[in-house]
Amino acid sequence: MIESNERHRRDYPALIQNDRTVTHGEFAARSRQLASALNKAGCRKQDRVSMLSLNSIEQCLIYGAGELSGYITAPINFRLAGEEIVYQVNDCLPLVLFFQSGFTDLIGAIRDRLPSIRQFVCIGPAPDWATDFESFLATGDPEGTPFRADEDDVAYLVYTSGTTGKPKGCMLGHKTQMWTILAFAGDMGLSRMDRGMVVMPLFHIGAKDVQLAVQLQGGALVIADKFDPDDYLQLVQDQKVTVGHLAPTMIQTLLESSKVEALDLSSLRLVLYSAAAMPVTVLRRAIARFGQIFQQAYGLTESAGTSLHRLEHDPDGDEAVQRRLRSVGTPFIGVDLMIADDAGRPLPIDTPGEILFRSPGNMLGYWNNTAASIDALRDGWFRTGDMGVLDEDGYCYIVDRKKDMINSGGENIYSREVEEALLTHAEISEVSVIGIDDPKWGEAVCAIVVTTAGSSLTEEAVVEHSRSQLASYKKPRKVVFVDSLPKLASGKVDKVALRKAWNG
Repeated sequence: MIESNERHRRDYPALIQNDRTVTHGEFAARSRQLASALNKAGCRKQDRVSMLSLNSIEQCLIYGAGELSGYITAPINFRLAGEEIVYQVNDCLPLVLFFQSGFTDLIGAIRDRLPSIRQFVCIGPAPDWATDFESFLATGDPEGTPFRADEDDVAYLVYTSGTTGKPKGCMLGHKTQMWTILAFAGDMGLSRMDRGMVVMPLFHIGAKDVQLAVQLQGGALVIADKFDPDDYLQLVQDQKVTVGHLAPTMIQTLLESSKVEALDLSSLRLVLYSAAAMPVTVLRRAIARFGQIFQQAYGLTESAGTSLHRLEHDPDGDEAVQRRLRSVGTPFIGVDLMIADDAGRPLPIDTPGEILFRSPGNMLGYWNNTAASIDALRDGWFRTGDMGVLDEDGYCYIVDRKKDMINSGGENIYSREVEEALLTHAEISEVSVIGIDDPKWGEAVCAIVVTTAGSSLTEEAVVEHSRSQLASYKKPRKVVFVDSLPKLASGKVDKVALRKAWNG
């Protein structure tokens, strides 16, 4: 893919960030040279290379070096604390660690506890114990390495968020990722004329897949290292961005930006949303402003999943079409989906169970964790941990994470159902529902609410609103008002943090 673009799209832009542009020819050449520099630093095929960086051109080049020469790229979540980084690095044992200069103090404080690292490379001004990126790159030969990646090699080692224990490294192969992005690019209708933009972090496979899908077609990728709604919209206008990828909360803030009506955003033809549930009220507002350009993508680090195509986002369709706005769509081509009971047996239509995926895009397994790999991939089916139902037309609806389901007085309550009901209130901007310990009911529903500006909403009003939407046993028994909800880097609400803060 990289070398094909070098031959056929050599002088066309591949990566754009601020005032820098890298062509497809330059991307291939610099990735090759970086692969050689890593080889001279002692790296061989399937050795690990880690990086800690905000979204950057250099980050894409580090990925590119591994994609050409078979190193396993192990990106690090830039929101991790030092102890968490120590755990991840010592789990996968990389030989080289790239880090952005903004993380110098963080890495400096823990570097003596990372014995596998032979070389620290700094993107930007380097401390005396590291080499700067350009100097390191210059040590490589332009012709690259004497070895190349094979399709059965591991390409990326992407760690899960660790909400159910220590993070696990998902092994994603070259062949499996190529299959995934072929399905992805086809579903999105990408072409070499597209100009995509990533602002979701590239250490997550969702943003990485967008980068790869755009690259596969020979298009250009605009890179943003942080999300600001005004800046994002300005980039859409200035760079004539055609394809975006955002979390639902980001789309909501775009709608509230003063620039949303002032700028020319007509180039934008597709916005992929993923990582969290999209409130239908927000989706309808977004379609009203931008048109029918939104497309749902549901999947996990471990597996490709489903899509609700933009043409299925019809706010004026019949009742079935309206209902599907709440769904995550149907499987990508080549993906099998099953709703199963705890024993892995298929369940009937409209019966809640765990969502299972089977496809050529499934992960190869978890790094250094055979038991977890066997448990997650029984009979080739990946167990997502998400609860869902299938309707008679094959559309999948997520009802909750297994671990987020609340058992109150013997009744199962899906937190997502309560959240969707509360979000229909005009003064509720965001909400997360968790179970808290209750001496009478075992667990009780707790709603943690962010209100709109100027709201005087009360706990009683929230509970009363829920009565009109839900059965009585599902109503919140506690309502907490906060200024903001804690988020993971993926854009998902950090329910683990909420449970720690409010349980009891």
